[in-house]
Amino acid sequence: MTVRGLPMAVPAPGLPTRVRIHEVGARDGLQNEKSTVPTAVKAEFVHRLAEAGLTTIEATSFVHPKWVPQLADAEQLFPLLSGLPVELPVLVPNERGLDRALALGARRVAVFASATESFAKANLNRTVDESLAMFHPVVERAKAGGVHVRGYLSMCFGDPWEGAVPVPQVVRVCRALIDMGCDELSLGDTIGVATPGHVEELLTALGEEGIPVSALGVHFHDTYGQALANTLAALRHGVTTVDASAGGLGGCPFAKSATGNLATEDLVWMLTGLGIDTGVDLGHLVATSVWMAGRLGRPSPSRTVRALSHEDAEGQEGREAHKEQ
Repeated sequence: MTVRGLPMAVPAPGLPTRVRIHEVGARDGLQNEKSTVPTAVKAEFVHRLAEAGLTTIEATSFVHPKWVPQLADAEQLFPLLSGLPVELPVLVPNERGLDRALALGARRVAVFASATESFAKANLNRTVDESLAMFHPVVERAKAGGVHVRGYLSMCFGDPWEGAVPVPQVVRVCRALIDMGCDELSLGDTIGVATPGHVEELLTALGEEGIPVSALGVHFHDTYGQALANTLAALRHGVTTVDASAGGLGGCPFAKSATGNLATEDLVWMLTGLGIDTGVDLGHLVATSVWMAGRLGRPSPSRTVRALSHEDAEGQEGREAHKEQ
């Protein structure tokens, strides 16, 4: 599932030579699915993603099953992934979640903070500062055990209740997470409203605060079609970690409120065209997303998946027609 010689690699000045993709399809991509995805399917999905060359694959979340029923099988899933030669981060909302993750041998965990009071209340039933206080012992204990900690920060560019989010407000929470001990931060455009200039302004402000760009990743949603443009802006600023979801999983493209993740295939296509190494086999990845779309019973929203799987189908039809002649 590739087009011979395409995209043509034409490097652009000022960009990194390699980007690490933080694949979130198995966790963020599947967590909102209405129908329960069998544990065996989730495990095979992660295995296929690893075979495609992704080296960081967020596996699941150790939240209470009441809040995210789709991920209630974390204890059953994680052991099925233990032999993979990849990093398998997991989300832990509190110390109980950390206990569950550590008991299974997790070596990379993530906490999930908010830049706005409204989302902190809606998502965690706490104020921003109360949620940071809740995360502090989680991060402290994880670091004491030599576990890598990622800090997710949602609503960095806009909030559905509060509107525009002031850059200094985001910087304050980022500073708190770094001071707490987080090894890296993922800057989330949760409702997909960021634009390139806004991305550059926030990254500049974080640099002025003394937060190194090497500690930053970006997590864009494609609600308004800006995810790749925003990613390129981040790359120009020196960011080398980009979150993406295989097949664009993470929001129904047919719903008015959908805020689908940046599709990993769309990202890889762009990076390949820029001559940036990802280590990902695009054809294998597209095949994986087509397989997963079949398990979910709907087509992938990724433009690259649709284009390449259509190309492959047409090629197959042509080969079959030639055999009949």
